[in-house]
Amino acid sequence: MYTQAMDIPDPAQPAPATPDLADPAQLARFEAVLSGGGRIEAQDWMPAAYRKTLLRQISQHAHSEIVGMLPEGNWISRAPSLKRKAILIAKVQDEGGHGLYLYGAAETLGARRADLIDALLAGRAKYSSIFNYPTLGWADVGVIGWLVDGAAIMNQIPLCRCSYGPYARAMIRICKEESFHQRQGYEALLVMMRGTGAQRRMVQDAVDRWWWKCLAMFGPPDADSEHGAQSMRWGIKRMGNDELRQKFIDATVPQAQILGVTLPDPQLKWNDERGHYDHGPIDWEEFRSTLAGDGPCNRERIATRAEAHENGRWVREAALAHARKQQQRAQGAGT
Repeated sequence: MYTQAMDIPDPAQPAPATPDLADPAQLARFEAVLSGGGRIEAQDWMPAAYRKTLLRQISQHAHSEIVGMLPEGNWISRAPSLKRKAILIAKVQDEGGHGLYLYGAAETLGARRADLIDALLAGRAKYSSIFNYPTLGWADVGVIGWLVDGAAIMNQIPLCRCSYGPYARAMIRICKEESFHQRQGYEALLVMMRGTGAQRRMVQDAVDRWWWKCLAMFGPPDADSEHGAQSMRWGIKRMGNDELRQKFIDATVPQAQILGVTLPDPQLKWNDERGHYDHGPIDWEEFRSTLAGDGPCNRERIATRAEAHENGRWVREAALAHARKQQQRAQGAGT
């Protein structure tokens, strides 16, 4: 999912000062809320480790949405029709909005949005490795919608039941919009698969390049996940990486059959005993290397975000100046 970097050590992640665990009564109340299926709100006491884990996950999720605008945004000016251009513009705009929702949720934990963005642009913060691969053709845009957003939905729907209220509520709207993204990607591929032989080959090539990367999106096996077990105990995550990956595979194989593409895994087959599809091994070395900054587009993505951030400086400064003037006028009118 877009928070796969939760499984990679990141000591540079900023965390605001929080109360200690010293008060047994506060800790007992906190645990009672979680065990009863309740939610923790921003004003509630929470352990420092819980706050830090949430901030880590939410900020990395926000970064992933913002960086995730780039691979598809690159194709807006080259979309094959006005219809496809309008759909893609709407989708990229949605992703920007998702980032804003999530940065807002991180702010409820005491973080400063500017600090989070600075950490991203400086290369200290992580985001989903899936966005560090190039989009080589128009079919890649459809495959990102079908597979990448499909994997994201599979992982994010359980987050609507996250134990932290602001994050859970943000995820409800995000999941509705991601569902649209998945459907429009699949529909675009259906159109191409009904087209020419060259179009069908484009789709198959894109599927071959993205399939394994999408399976890695869910993060490493649960046994190797550094933070997964604790996040499950706290109700931040509701399902493990392996279970989510399996659900995604089981749901996607029939879709691929309808689409008419071959998923690039010779070991992919139905297992009657398990009631699930078996699959081949995932290249976790590539996953870790890309997440660590050595993927095909890591440096390009950060450089593009840094340039856009700098180009927008005057807008932020103008907005702040206008807000100060409005505040001064309001204060003057009240005296």
